[in-house]
Amino acid sequence: MAGSGGPAVKRRDFLAGCGAAGLAGALPGCAPAPPALPPGELARGGLDAGHRVRAGGFPPPVEEIDVPVLIVGAGIGGLSAAWRLCRNEAEFGAARNPLAILELEDRPGGNARYGENAICRYPLGAHYLPLPNQEARAVRALLAELGVLRGAADAPRPEYDERYLCHAPQERLYRYGLWQEGLLPRLGVPTGELEQQERFFARMAQFRDARDASGRRAFALPLAYCGDAPEWAALDRLAMRDWMLGEGFDAPSLHWYVDYACRDDYGTGHDKVSAWAGVHYFACRAGWGGEAGEAVLTAPEGNGWLVDGLQRQIARSPGAVSFHSGQAVYALRQSSGGCEVEAWDRARGVSLRYRARHIIWAAPLFLLPHVASALPADLAKDIAAVSHAPWLVANLSLKAPPAPGAGAELAWDNVLQDGEGLGYVVATHQRIRQAPAPTVLTYYRAFPELAPAAARQLLLERTREEWARTVLAELAHAHHDIHDLVTRLDVFRHGHAMARPLPGFRDRTRRLEAGWGRVRFAHADVSGLSLFEEANYRGVRAAEDVLAASGHLRTRLT
Repeated sequence: MAGSGGPAVKRRDFLAGCGAAGLAGALPGCAPAPPALPPGELARGGLDAGHRVRAGGFPPPVEEIDVPVLIVGAGIGGLSAAWRLCRNEAEFGAARNPLAILELEDRPGGNARYGENAICRYPLGAHYLPLPNQEARAVRALLAELGVLRGAADAPRPEYDERYLCHAPQERLYRYGLWQEGLLPRLGVPTGELEQQERFFARMAQFRDARDASGRRAFALPLAYCGDAPEWAALDRLAMRDWMLGEGFDAPSLHWYVDYACRDDYGTGHDKVSAWAGVHYFACRAGWGGEAGEAVLTAPEGNGWLVDGLQRQIARSPGAVSFHSGQAVYALRQSSGGCEVEAWDRARGVSLRYRARHIIWAAPLFLLPHVASALPADLAKDIAAVSHAPWLVANLSLKAPPAPGAGAELAWDNVLQDGEGLGYVVATHQRIRQAPAPTVLTYYRAFPELAPAAARQLLLERTREEWARTVLAELAHAHHDIHDLVTRLDVFRHGHAMARPLPGFRDRTRRLEAGWGRVRFAHADVSGLSLFEEANYRGVRAAEDVLAASGHLRTRLT
């Protein structure tokens, strides 16, 4: 084509330009249609019921129910409290209705809930449990009851059922268009950075081995067993990123890895997370004497198998335990003689009043100021200081696993370094198959770039279709065949998924341990870390405090 004094444009150059810039931009009306979205659902995760409690305006109770102990919340903390109470036959063996559990959702489990389809079960939240430390006596006792831990529960290196130990390969990272084994960036990392990585982990090993004058580990799990030397406590006064820079750790690959670890466990970047919590992530695990601290227990449904296991153990109690789902607690009062709770029964459309000698509050703590008008101001202030990170979880049902990528093979945990999300886990990873078969990928995303309130608003406003396009576009960078494989994409939203351990959180959470009169707190919020071991410890500790108050505690697990 000639004219206007410009050079002639050859057809092949024109087409090549269209390929580079995108043919859709070069030829209006010729844009390829976007891939059709698979069907799916957008789950609200109790948002409606929670907002209903905040709005108030419930009718008077139509029925009164008396129980010795009432547990509010059937997440890991509440179920662990019920499990511990049911282990004590002196308190519950002779009682007809010794214990009632109220749960806002239709199913128990909290952050460890799971879903299921024709392919398999899959997690809606927490998806693994690291091998528990010796300090985590209650967790080990539970695993022993479930038959997953074999032999002595207090052994330094107990044996675990291999069906629950995560199979290899466990982790891989997508970086520079290639997959590498493990999540610590190694591919293309300069020698100086690799040396700094080694120095960082040597420093973390020092923290892991450090003990105070009483012999307590500096960074134990559960947190209640941590030592209290002043030099360790000082870490809670600054952010993890600032501590790293002050120690001379400035390698970009190392900062990405530590930031990822903080986002994964705390929903918040390492520029905001307390340095104490950041170090704790790396220094607290010693499940096999420190030699195999990365080993984890998992199942297709994530930690849902632990939820089911707790329920089975509770059901074996000689006393009747009543579970009430769909119960939105909207009022709590206590006196010298006991406590009263009022709850809205969504299915029946009526309010109920429960009277109990003791209450174990295993729901998120931020709900308490909305339902307890007499809550002391100082306690309400400490509760308000615990902020929560929201999460998005998407489950993608696939006809077959994605095609093998360049580098490491498909692992259980797969992370895209430049992705906005935290990667995905493969629900069928624990199965042993000879040929490709349908599977479910569970994708996770936190929102550390946003304030928690803004992130929650984003979760409320965006549609499932918008989230589906975002998730598929991200995964397509590593899996070009993802659109052809996915048959369904369901999105689940956690508005208050996990407590954010910001600087100063240790002092605040210590004050929460005392509870409030006859109301014991049994949620991981008390620890400030949303970990299974913490939720289990808080639930068991609250139950043992109730048993001690009633004169029926024989031995402690905490």
